[in-house]
Amino acid sequence: MLVSDFDFDLPDELIAQEAAPRGTSRLLVMDRRSGAIEDAMVADLPRLLTPGDVLVVNDTRVFAARLLGQRDPSGGAVECLLLRRLEPDVWEALMHPGQKLKPGARVRFDGPAGALRLEVLDRHFYGKRTVRLTADNLTEVDALIDALGHIPLPPYIRRADTIADRERYQTVFAARRGSIAAPTAGLHFTPEILTGVAGHGVERVDITLHVGYGTFKPVRTEDVEAHVVDPEHYEISASAATSVNHAIDAGRRIVAVGTTTTRALEDTALRDGRLKAGSGEAATFIYPGFPFRVVGGLVTNFHLPKSSLLMLVAAFAGREPVLAAYREAVARRYRFYSYGDAMLIL
Repeated sequence: MLVSDFDFDLPDELIAQEAAPRGTSRLLVMDRRSGAIEDAMVADLPRLLTPGDVLVVNDTRVFAARLLGQRDPSGGAVECLLLRRLEPDVWEALMHPGQKLKPGARVRFDGPAGALRLEVLDRHFYGKRTVRLTADNLTEVDALIDALGHIPLPPYIRRADTIADRERYQTVFAARRGSIAAPTAGLHFTPEILTGVAGHGVERVDITLHVGYGTFKPVRTEDVEAHVVDPEHYEISASAATSVNHAIDAGRRIVAVGTTTTRALEDTALRDGRLKAGSGEAATFIYPGFPFRVVGGLVTNFHLPKSSLLMLVAAFAGREPVLAAYREAVARRYRFYSYGDAMLIL
């Protein structure tokens, strides 16, 4: 299976640069058995789901992981994207300019709240570094990251982040800090939509997967099977596992909100199709041919060509039907990617 098999043409003007008000985006509804599609709105979700369905959402919270600073003592500009914490003060990060930041290099991030100091400990492929962060005056490092950092909008949003993005690039159910990107399908939900879903007899379950670099890492191989996804930490409570397992036993449909939720659910159920309470590292690469054990419905945004996320959606609903739906979405002028419109696949 070739990565090029998951390519499609997308006009630049359809890449959403700003978020629409929550709940007002368009929704392309797809029947994965027939491939038939219809237009709807995200606000229609309560009536589109079936009483007895279980809607599973990812309650992770994005933190201000993009830091802009200067080399110490030269003053050269440095950009750092924190990827994941390895130890209390040690992180994996992407850094620019990559060639100049060798082990031992030091960077300073300053602001009214204080200063963060960074030391490069190790150097890896594709700009990755292992770094140590420390704070002046024993100030809590996480608090300074939040104060000094920027919301890490995806690179295809060609503008600087704003104060508004700090709230809009979070879901309304975000609760657990730890992601460097939003679980974007969840960005569409409002308290009113959630109330409507519950009133329609649909149960909601929250789990956590901290979205990391693995979600959007470019697929650099020619063959799909040769790609390796980076693991992402997830946590499933005992009550969440019980609710989903009871629904599976009763033959009720599990509808995942987003590809990150899907990865967590399917990763923990790999052995026997049952959710297990506890934490884990989702390292499962889902592409066509994958046997879904839990998820029976999917709410998702439109994804980049040749991306692992598009491959996951194609695994769920079929490569050709999904690409046909994408072509139709382009023709109908849907808005694409993180701040764009959504799909419901049932």
